[in-house]
Amino acid sequence: MSESQVTVHLQQQQDYRFQIEFGATVPDLIGDEPPPLGGGAGPSPVQLLAAAVGNCLTDSLLFALRKYKQAPEPLAGDVTAEVGRNAEGRLRVLGMLAVLRLGVPAAQLQHLDRALSQFEAFCTVTQSVSAGIPVEVQVFDVEGTRLK
Repeated sequence: MSESQVTVHLQQQQDYRFQIEFGATVPDLIGDEPPPLGGGAGPSPVQLLAAAVGNCLTDSLLFALRKYKQAPEPLAGDVTAEVGRNAEGRLRVLGMLAVLRLGVPAAQLQHLDRALSQFEAFCTVTQSVSAGIPVEVQVFDVEGTRLK
Protein backbone atom coordinates (compact mmCIF):
# COMPACT_ATOMS: atom_id res chain seq x y z
CA MET A 1 0.00 0.00 0.00
CA SER A 2 1.29 3.45 -0.91
CA GLU A 3 2.10 5.81 1.96
CA SER A 4 2.25 8.86 -0.27
CA GLN A 5 2.43 9.96 -3.86
CA VAL A 6 4.88 12.27 -5.56
CA THR A 7 3.85 13.88 -8.83
CA VAL A 8 5.92 16.00 -11.17
CA HIS A 9 4.57 17.74 -14.27
CA LEU A 10 6.51 17.86 -17.51
CA GLN A 11 5.72 20.36 -20.25
CA GLN A 12 7.47 20.18 -23.60
CA GLN A 13 9.15 23.43 -24.56
CA GLN A 14 10.88 22.39 -27.76
CA ASP A 15 12.06 19.08 -29.16
CA TYR A 16 13.46 17.11 -26.20
CA ARG A 17 13.58 20.04 -23.79
CA PHE A 18 10.96 19.85 -21.03
CA GLN A 19 10.12 22.11 -18.15
CA ILE A 20 9.81 19.93 -15.05
CA GLU A 21 7.53 21.30 -12.37
CA PHE A 22 7.75 19.91 -8.85
CA GLY A 23 5.02 22.05 -7.33
CA ALA A 24 4.73 24.17 -4.22
CA THR A 25 7.92 26.07 -3.42
CA VAL A 26 10.35 23.87 -5.39
CA PRO A 27 11.86 25.68 -8.39
CA ASP A 28 11.17 24.29 -11.85
CA LEU A 29 13.93 22.53 -13.74
CA ILE A 30 14.68 22.17 -17.43
CA GLY A 31 15.49 18.65 -18.63
CA ASP A 32 16.96 18.05 -22.07
CA GLU A 33 18.77 15.37 -24.02
CA PRO A 34 22.37 16.12 -24.98
CA PRO A 35 23.25 16.89 -28.61
CA PRO A 36 22.71 15.68 -31.24
CA LEU A 37 19.24 14.58 -30.09
CA GLY A 38 18.54 17.59 -27.87
CA GLY A 39 20.17 20.89 -27.11
CA GLY A 40 21.70 20.08 -23.74
CA ALA A 41 19.77 22.94 -22.08
CA GLY A 42 19.46 20.99 -18.83
CA PRO A 43 20.28 17.67 -17.22
CA SER A 44 19.42 14.56 -19.19
CA PRO A 45 17.14 11.86 -17.77
CA VAL A 46 20.22 9.73 -17.00
CA GLN A 47 21.81 12.63 -15.13
CA LEU A 48 18.60 13.16 -13.18
CA LEU A 49 18.52 9.47 -12.27
CA ALA A 50 22.15 9.58 -11.11
CA ALA A 51 21.41 12.75 -9.12
CA ALA A 52 18.41 11.11 -7.45
CA VAL A 53 20.48 8.06 -6.45
CA GLY A 54 23.34 10.20 -5.13
CA ASN A 55 21.08 12.62 -3.29
CA CYS A 56 19.16 9.80 -1.64
CA LEU A 57 22.35 7.98 -0.59
CA THR A 58 24.00 11.06 0.91
CA ASP A 59 20.77 11.97 2.71
CA SER A 60 20.50 8.46 4.09
CA LEU A 61 24.13 8.40 5.22
CA LEU A 62 23.73 11.79 6.89
CA PHE A 63 20.55 10.63 8.64
CA ALA A 64 22.20 7.40 9.84
CA LEU A 65 25.13 9.29 11.34
CA ARG A 66 23.03 12.04 12.87
CA LYS A 67 20.92 9.36 14.54
CA TYR A 68 24.05 8.72 16.63
CA LYS A 69 24.55 12.48 17.10
CA GLN A 70 27.56 12.53 14.76
CA ALA A 71 28.54 15.42 12.45
CA PRO A 72 30.07 14.10 9.20
CA GLU A 73 29.59 17.33 7.25
CA PRO A 74 30.21 18.39 4.61
CA LEU A 75 29.27 15.26 2.65
CA ALA A 76 30.00 15.02 -1.06
CA GLY A 77 29.55 12.39 -3.70
CA ASP A 78 29.85 11.42 -7.33
CA VAL A 79 27.56 9.04 -9.16
CA THR A 80 28.65 7.55 -12.46
CA ALA A 81 26.03 5.88 -14.63
CA GLU A 82 27.32 3.44 -17.23
CA VAL A 83 25.19 3.72 -20.37
CA GLY A 84 25.44 1.01 -22.99
CA ARG A 85 23.43 -1.29 -25.18
CA ASN A 86 21.41 -4.21 -23.87
CA ALA A 87 20.99 -7.56 -25.65
CA GLU A 88 18.40 -5.99 -27.97
CA GLY A 89 20.78 -3.16 -28.88
CA ARG A 90 18.82 -0.50 -26.95
CA LEU A 91 20.55 2.10 -24.80
CA ARG A 92 20.13 1.42 -21.10
CA VAL A 93 21.70 2.36 -17.80
CA LEU A 94 23.73 -0.80 -17.21
CA GLY A 95 25.07 0.06 -13.78
CA MET A 96 25.88 2.88 -11.38
CA LEU A 97 28.78 3.64 -9.08
CA ALA A 98 28.19 6.01 -6.16
CA VAL A 99 31.27 7.31 -4.36
CA LEU A 100 30.41 9.20 -1.18
CA ARG A 101 32.86 11.23 0.88
CA LEU A 102 32.58 12.25 4.51
CA GLY A 103 33.77 15.73 5.42
CA VAL A 104 35.72 14.52 8.46
CA PRO A 105 38.18 11.73 9.32
CA ALA A 106 36.53 8.43 10.20
CA ALA A 107 38.24 8.48 13.61
CA GLN A 108 36.07 11.47 14.59
CA LEU A 109 32.83 9.52 14.19
CA GLN A 110 31.36 7.15 16.74
CA HIS A 111 29.16 4.26 15.60
CA LEU A 112 30.42 4.68 12.03
CA ASP A 113 30.40 0.93 11.36
CA ARG A 114 26.75 0.67 12.40
CA ALA A 115 25.74 3.62 10.22
CA LEU A 116 27.66 2.27 7.23
CA SER A 117 26.08 -1.17 7.60
CA GLN A 118 22.53 0.14 7.47
CA PHE A 119 22.23 3.45 5.60
CA GLU A 120 21.74 1.95 2.14
CA ALA A 121 18.75 -0.09 3.27
CA PHE A 122 16.89 3.11 4.13
CA CYS A 123 17.57 4.86 0.82
CA THR A 124 14.20 4.78 -0.96
CA VAL A 125 15.43 5.71 -4.43
CA THR A 126 18.57 3.58 -4.54
CA GLN A 127 16.81 0.51 -3.18
CA SER A 128 14.10 0.94 -5.83
CA VAL A 129 16.55 1.56 -8.68
CA SER A 130 18.87 -1.28 -7.67
CA ALA A 131 16.04 -3.77 -8.23
CA GLY A 132 16.71 -3.28 -11.95
CA ILE A 133 20.12 -1.59 -12.17
CA PRO A 134 23.19 -2.69 -10.20
CA VAL A 135 24.34 0.12 -7.89
CA GLU A 136 27.74 -0.10 -6.21
CA VAL A 137 28.30 2.20 -3.23
CA GLN A 138 31.69 3.23 -1.89
CA VAL A 139 32.30 5.51 1.10
CA PHE A 140 35.52 7.37 1.90
CA ASP A 141 36.45 9.73 4.70
CA VAL A 142 38.01 13.16 4.15
CA GLU A 143 41.50 11.63 4.29
CA GLY A 144 40.72 9.24 1.42
CA THR A 145 40.40 6.09 3.53
CA ARG A 146 37.88 3.70 2.02
CA LEU A 147 35.31 2.76 4.66
CA LYS A 148 32.89 0.76 2.51
